[in-house]
Amino acid sequence: MQDKTSIHGAWTSRWIFILAATGSAVGLGNIWKFPYITGENGGGAFVLVYLCCILLVGVPIMMAEVLVGRRGRQSPINAMKDVALEAGRSRYWSLVGWIGVLAGFMIFSFYSVVAGWVLYYIAGMGVGDFIAIGSDDANGVFNDLLANPQTLIIWHSIFVMMVMLVIVGGVKKGLENAVKFLMPALFVLLLVMLAYSSQTEGFAAGWDFLFHYDPSELTAESVLVALGHSFFTLSLGMGAIMAYGSYMPKKTSIGSAVIWIAIMDTLVALIAGLVIFPIVFTNGMDPGKGPGLMFVTLPVAFGQMPGGQIFGFVFFLLVGVAAWTSAISLMEPATAWLVEKFNWHRVPACIVLGLIVWGLGVAALGSFNFISDVKLAGFSIFDFLDFVTANIMLPLGGLCIAIFVGWIITRKMAANELAISSPLLFNAWYIALRFIAPVGVLVIFIFSLVEKFK
Repeated sequence: MQDKTSIHGAWTSRWIFILAATGSAVGLGNIWKFPYITGENGGGAFVLVYLCCILLVGVPIMMAEVLVGRRGRQSPINAMKDVALEAGRSRYWSLVGWIGVLAGFMIFSFYSVVAGWVLYYIAGMGVGDFIAIGSDDANGVFNDLLANPQTLIIWHSIFVMMVMLVIVGGVKKGLENAVKFLMPALFVLLLVMLAYSSQTEGFAAGWDFLFHYDPSELTAESVLVALGHSFFTLSLGMGAIMAYGSYMPKKTSIGSAVIWIAIMDTLVALIAGLVIFPIVFTNGMDPGKGPGLMFVTLPVAFGQMPGGQIFGFVFFLLVGVAAWTSAISLMEPATAWLVEKFNWHRVPACIVLGLIVWGLGVAALGSFNFISDVKLAGFSIFDFLDFVTANIMLPLGGLCIAIFVGWIITRKMAANELAISSPLLFNAWYIALRFIAPVGVLVIFIFSLVEKFK
């Protein structure tokens, strides 16, 4: 098959693709969720289980997504359709692309609300609002923020504009330029914060919390948690990686690029843990606060530490950059599809999508205040969007991609696109994709639903 050229452009190098995909994978969950679940589930023993899950579930499906994207050279919807037709299969496999694109769009609508909270805290840290603040006052600040729709709408709107202004520039002028600046900035901010936390009294306790090796703390639920996070951390099933794969240079090795993305994503999450938990332990605080760790516990910790205002500002700036790079990838698939479907320029496509997702985000943030009594299937609008995407659409999309590449298209097509020189490595990937990854995603699917309704 003659290689197609994407109408949207292409990444200029292999490393730009790796940085872009890593930016998609590294988000708010990396900063607080992964370090916390690591510490609570056996430390180093949990990390080993998690890495096995990454290799057996996350990496095989990610390679399959990139493969389809590069083969189709279009948005996930059209790439799935064209690759299916090339394999002599039904065009309705494009529905898998629809699931991913819609999931990414819906996730962005409430993700931008949380990112708006981060922007609010960046500004608050910058002007010294959290200096010497107590836990009760910090709780009050966060609760007052959630109760104020005007403030939430302002920061949500700013974040939506930040994302759409990048996407409107296209692959090279928008996405690539943003990645070249934002990802190095993220790594620099992360290292600055690591140097800061390494000087705190609680660094040894934070290190032990994350990396102590205690297999006795591993339970069946710990393995399920590792399995679930190995899938969600790589931004699988939401069309982002497939869209980014469609801009990938033909000669780039998909396998090695995906391995690098998985390694960098995991390193960022672990370093974030070494940033957060030493600060928490230095101040004698509870590391098990979930989302409250970021918006209540840490502001108090920074407010009570020497130089805390500066480093608190740097920390929330780091979180904001991570949120920005992830959010860009969530909106790119829908933008690419509008451009392809209607032959639109990116400007009107971004305006239309931006307005729709902004409105949906206003409804999501209203769950905390002016429409808190509105329920969908028993959930607030914010929680409904979170539940449907995380528990149904993403696992379903990931499962379908594994089945599509592993069972529907020909082995020859997959082999030609991956171009893995070692038959042993190709066979290992193919077996994992066909047999292990689908079972893993089904387990994630069932476990997440049981956890929600138990």
